[in-house]
Amino acid sequence: MSFVWPLFLLALLVAPLVAAAAWWFERRRARYAVAFTNLSVLASVASPRPRWRVWVPLAVFLLALCSAGVALARPKASVSVAAQRATVVLLVDVSGSMRANDVKPTRLGAAQAAMQAFLDKLPDRFKVGLVSFSTEPNVLVAPTTDRPLMQEGIGSLEPEAGTAIGDGIAVATSVARASVGVDAKVGKDGHVPAAIVLLSDGAQTRGTLLPLQGAALARRAHIPIYTIALGTPNGVLRFGNGFGPPPGNGFPSFGRGINVRPDPAILRQISRVTGGDAYTAKSASKVQEIYKGLGSRLVRRSTTEEIGSWFAGAAGLLLLGAVGLARLMAEPLP
Repeated sequence: MSFVWPLFLLALLVAPLVAAAAWWFERRRARYAVAFTNLSVLASVASPRPRWRVWVPLAVFLLALCSAGVALARPKASVSVAAQRATVVLLVDVSGSMRANDVKPTRLGAAQAAMQAFLDKLPDRFKVGLVSFSTEPNVLVAPTTDRPLMQEGIGSLEPEAGTAIGDGIAVATSVARASVGVDAKVGKDGHVPAAIVLLSDGAQTRGTLLPLQGAALARRAHIPIYTIALGTPNGVLRFGNGFGPPPGNGFPSFGRGINVRPDPAILRQISRVTGGDAYTAKSASKVQEIYKGLGSRLVRRSTTEEIGSWFAGAAGLLLLGAVGLARLMAEPLP
């Protein structure tokens, strides 16, 4: 929490001054008690006053003073508010390694199911686009609120060949900017109302732009990229039965395979450069969990707002409480 007028926090010094004055008056009242000659009569009409009855209304009153003092300084804090509308571009790796079945039923199959769950979490007012990339990127669905069209696009994904991460990010960034407007206003959080969710299972093997060059384009457009590294280090892509290139020419023979481990390091760098977050999924349930979490997260945004009214309201309620307690306990306030 920060303050627009921090010097006004000096008003908090009023509270200890009031407490000291109340303590002094209480001692003075005890010192100059009125003499009463008939002690037996006094005992019959008076009872000892519990000490806590004196200080409880005062303590509430002091809290009211502190809350009012903080309100004077105009405090600011980061708060989460609902995003009215935004664009989310799903950027999906459809390289050949997405056929690997270390994530059941296959890496791509798990990703497709998770993206369907993501759509269920996202409010209808949000636009969603779909961009796939292999040797080159392809815009399968331009950002739209048409959920059946998006579901059809997700269902059409098929593993292909290489991995052009940088080119995929460049195209997804262009698609997102076109959806929200090239001159979209940058929010208080430093981002335009758009985000990219990138899922990949491997390192770059194709393309013109390097991954971080693509990330630099997204950063300049103020679009965060949330990355998901899918797969396990022991993932294997087996050849034969129509999968992968034919044996020979340096490729494994029928029934053999090659290791297709994910590359979470480069994905973490992409998210860090653009202001997003990085995730790792080694199972179908985990990738489902990540997409659902992102669906909930992207519908809200963080912004810095003045919250002085919160403290002013609290001061008013505490003051009313102090007055009420004082009347109930027949104790005076300072």
